[in-house]
Amino acid sequence: MSTPHVVVVMGVAGTGKTTIGPLLAERLGVPYAEGDDFHPRANIDKMSAGTPLTDDDRWPWLDAIGRWAHGRAGLGGVVSSSALKRSYRDRLRAEAPDAVFVHLTGSRELIEDRMGHREGHFMPTSLLDSQFATLQPLAADEAGVAVDVAGSPEEIADRAVAALAELDSPAATP
Repeated sequence: MSTPHVVVVMGVAGTGKTTIGPLLAERLGVPYAEGDDFHPRANIDKMSAGTPLTDDDRWPWLDAIGRWAHGRAGLGGVVSSSALKRSYRDRLRAEAPDAVFVHLTGSRELIEDRMGHREGHFMPTSLLDSQFATLQPLAADEAGVAVDVAGSPEEIADRAVAALAELDSPAATP
């Protein structure tokens, strides 16, 4: 990429944000921040109990991620955040207007299978339906790319880098 963007790796739980984010950051030569680390304890407790978060629960979390992204403006960075709704992405962009999104996408079956095999994460597979119900994919006017999560983490990260480079190319700029 020709400019040091802050990249928000987004998607429903189980798409691999925590795996792909650091790989993407490494390939771009920028720091990575784990979005889950910005959650207040009450949010983690709520999700661990199988209760979906409300928008009111999410605002302080999104604001904290946005502040981190703002601090990386012009320097670049990668941060993970589900960013499922347009309003959540708008909230992040309010703090970091130049943020670019990488939306990790995949079939519900693949994502549920991956969630079933991961250990030590607070998000139960029972919340996957609410994640998909909440998801609003990137709109045409949002800076970002969709990347399929089929394949190995390295393949997914490579696709993300290629898609971001294409987004950043002069031909892609209006």
